[in-house]
Amino acid sequence: MATGIASGSGQLHLREPVYRRNSYGKAHCHSNVILNGMQNQIHWSSWISKLLQVHRSNYSQCQVKSNWKSHRGTIKSCQREGSTRYFDFAVIGSGIAGLRYALEVAKHGTVAVITKAEPHESNTNYAQGGVSAVLCPTDSVESHMQDTIVAGAYLCDEETVRVVCTEGPERIRELIAMGASFDHGEDGNLHLAREGGHSHRRIVHAADMTGREIERALLEAVVKDPNIYVFQHHFAIDLLTTQDGFDIVCHGVDTINTETHEVIRFISKVTLLASGGAGHIYPSTTNPLVATGDGMAMAHRAQAVISNMEFVQFHPTALADEGLPIRPSNTRENAFLITEAVRGDGGILYNLDMERFMPSYDERAELAPRDVVARSIDDQLKKRGEEYVLLDISHKPKEKVLSHFPNIAAECLRYGLDITQQTIPVVPAAHYMCGGVRAGLEGETNVRGLYVAGEVACTGLHGANRLASNSLAEALVFARRAVKPSIDHMNVSKINHGASSWWARPVAPVLLGDTILNKVIRQTREVRKELQSIMWEYVGIVRSTSRLTLAEKRINELELKWETYLFQHGWEPTMVGLEACEMRNLFCCAKLVVSSALSRHESRGLHYTIDFPHVEESKRLPTVIFPSQLNSSWSSRQLHRKQIC
Repeated sequence: MATGIASGSGQLHLREPVYRRNSYGKAHCHSNVILNGMQNQIHWSSWISKLLQVHRSNYSQCQVKSNWKSHRGTIKSCQREGSTRYFDFAVIGSGIAGLRYALEVAKHGTVAVITKAEPHESNTNYAQGGVSAVLCPTDSVESHMQDTIVAGAYLCDEETVRVVCTEGPERIRELIAMGASFDHGEDGNLHLAREGGHSHRRIVHAADMTGREIERALLEAVVKDPNIYVFQHHFAIDLLTTQDGFDIVCHGVDTINTETHEVIRFISKVTLLASGGAGHIYPSTTNPLVATGDGMAMAHRAQAVISNMEFVQFHPTALADEGLPIRPSNTRENAFLITEAVRGDGGILYNLDMERFMPSYDERAELAPRDVVARSIDDQLKKRGEEYVLLDISHKPKEKVLSHFPNIAAECLRYGLDITQQTIPVVPAAHYMCGGVRAGLEGETNVRGLYVAGEVACTGLHGANRLASNSLAEALVFARRAVKPSIDHMNVSKINHGASSWWARPVAPVLLGDTILNKVIRQTREVRKELQSIMWEYVGIVRSTSRLTLAEKRINELELKWETYLFQHGWEPTMVGLEACEMRNLFCCAKLVVSSALSRHESRGLHYTIDFPHVEESKRLPTVIFPSQLNSSWSSRQLHRKQIC
């Protein structure tokens, strides 16, 4: 990978140079971070739209029938040629962004929704707090924008922020019209909660299970749509791309059915990446097991531009199992989230001596943005040598606590903790990637035919730190904004059935035999734990240049050791399996995070380094990673690439 400006070499074509200004006012190329939207008046969104302009392709028409029969449930039949499926649109991911987009583009063509596990198993389903939107007469778009920009440490793109804050309310109304049920107050209006970093009550929610309710409503609509076909337990391996001159073109995706181990190829005119984040590069995360950075890694290998990966949001309050009266018998697959709304409703943080500590770190106390609260808790734990802090909501009326946080109350009660009378043990955990695949205002990328929405995308909304509950709003807005350009691209794109033979096919490693395969899987799981340990130890909430450099070295060594082990045991570069391909993606994303973190010589938002502890106005720039043809590791290159002569 190459962090910074591409010089014209490699596969990625930049149509116009980008410069930043130095302190003397002279323009020059910057080697690490490139866009200063404040100083040279080039806005992220306007520049990125030019850079990522979608061109029209010239391939022959893909023949897709629209009269396929539907089965009951979420799986529907589709036209196939052997192990190849043909669709107008391929959607990778079944969270809020992917499903909302699928429902719109299905009005214009056939849609394959490709999901790694069960359709509901997404980050959306685990979102407790809610969706931010200006729906109160005393609130305003300008206020929501200001809160977003302040939380984002002034690295947000103002145009993107305005778009999301302006269009968000209408997207909420569309969800309600589709059947999503949100909490209402005694006056009959939507009950609006307040969370850290927000100056007004503007969080639309369904108790503390908002994501689950949104996912339910969207999935019900998807099941009823005859043009949408859901493929569950299909793990996306690599995007199918060709190179046409300077342009990279996306034609779909290769997947492996994790139940049958069959490699399934999806050829599509348009592909939307909505695959979520990469929380599992860390040992403790609120993300479900599917969040292994697959979309970000695939996009990077496909020559897409990546941005702001150093900004990993650690949620300050995940349930600390060590502090529960009854310890869980099994290690959790993911940390249980204690929503931001608990602090928004008056929850207070204490150390184990019951000393309230947040006011000594920030005047906003418990309502400070997440990065501030997470660093404050981290500081308390390190100073005091303790494993967790305490979050107390027991001073609020019992009925209110139980009605607002029924899911949290029930989960804690399973382990002997009554949150209406006792404090909740909490600790920070990896939660959200503010960086990702760089996108324009319509979700477009620099790869033709490839769009992104949701956590996998970096739109410029979050800047250096995501404001609470802005993620679901962003996903809804950009999923909707990507529809028109996707339809336009679909209408002029032509692909024939012979396209499936353009790329060699990945193969499942069945020829290795069970003994070798089990050894490879066991080794891969150990390597995964070691990578997660490195990331937490050296690339966590507080960083330093020396520790980041050491992380980079250790990750490269670990990756080489792992790949050597695989190939010595008969693994071929074209072989694919769930554990190995996830590991491949985790390595890729970990390296993207470390590379971006090393390039930022200041502390801003979620990126805090003791070597550069202050915010530097001259460095108020997004980091940008351009793909490099020099990547030799298995995690950083596509299994196959087809070049058009």
